[in-house]
Amino acid sequence: MKILDWYILKRYLFTFLMMLLLFIPIGITVNLAEKIDKILEQEVPFGAVAQYYLDFTIYFANLLYPIFLFISVIWFTSKLANNTEIVAFLSSGVSFWRFLRPYMIGATIIAGLALIMGLYLAPNASKGFNEFKYKYLKKNAQITQTTNIYRQINDNDYIYVSSFNPVTKRGSNFTLEHFEGNKMTYKITATSIVDQDSTYRLINYTKRVFGADNDIIETSRRKDMEFEFDTDDLTPEEYIAETLQYGDLIKFIEKEKGRGSSNIGRYEVVKYKKWSLPVSVFILTIIAVSVSSIKRRGGMGINLAFGITVAMIFVFFDKVFGVMAAQSSFSPIVAVWLPNVVFGILAAYLLFNAKR
Repeated sequence: MKILDWYILKRYLFTFLMMLLLFIPIGITVNLAEKIDKILEQEVPFGAVAQYYLDFTIYFANLLYPIFLFISVIWFTSKLANNTEIVAFLSSGVSFWRFLRPYMIGATIIAGLALIMGLYLAPNASKGFNEFKYKYLKKNAQITQTTNIYRQINDNDYIYVSSFNPVTKRGSNFTLEHFEGNKMTYKITATSIVDQDSTYRLINYTKRVFGADNDIIETSRRKDMEFEFDTDDLTPEEYIAETLQYGDLIKFIEKEKGRGSSNIGRYEVVKYKKWSLPVSVFILTIIAVSVSSIKRRGGMGINLAFGITVAMIFVFFDKVFGVMAAQSSFSPIVAVWLPNVVFGILAAYLLFNAKR
């Protein structure tokens, strides 16, 4: 029986590796063909390009490895079925559950590697990948929120800026509201605010302190003040969550929740996907084995066609619900885990029928 385990496990891991080695160079070639004009136009150093494609390899593999795994399992299991090897295994007294065991061992290894990659390796790769893209390929692209910025900066203070320029660090129509409990005690407004590293310069400054009988109003054409916030923190890059390792990501999300960020859904989708994608390895492996372990009249082509279709549907569900959670009030945890739940039910159904 150990021979069976080793034989299938070796084929499982080897085919998955070959699938990565096949598709990643294709992805690099397609990406390079698309970006080569801009790379040459910007005269990007060779070292930067080489580092970008190293980061791209990790980023691309982390993004699409469930599909690569799914297709590779269908491919080599279909070959076993077409060669009647599976029939021989089962006829010798091996149960279908026992036949499935080396697949689950392989899925555990791949899921563990995927978890490590998602928690530690992919964030660093994503940072380099996105920094290169916005530095050389999308110079005029907007990567931060620059209009209608509203943040809670501590337990008592809320700020608002109608527009903000991250290059000059200048904001327009600045407002700070200070609360004690549910009561606003004072409000600061200015037509513009400029970050001067250690202080902030307010133009057309007005402070209104609300009193029991009369309000106290203070005005100044220009006033320098210190605040408990940093403009870089108030306008994080759109891809910031992808670049943070798990511990830093948790702290960042809690910090942004305290500030009232409107991007919490997007950040939490990234957090939950770090755990849901490794689980999808087991689900897709079970579906792939259940579908391809039966010898069909159409041969391997039928199984591969079915596999590619299921993989595309899985990616479609994953992307659609991810976008819904990022741009609406749809629950991020539901958005991330729903595809796994749906396809987990499908996996159980296919496994039951295949076992029979």
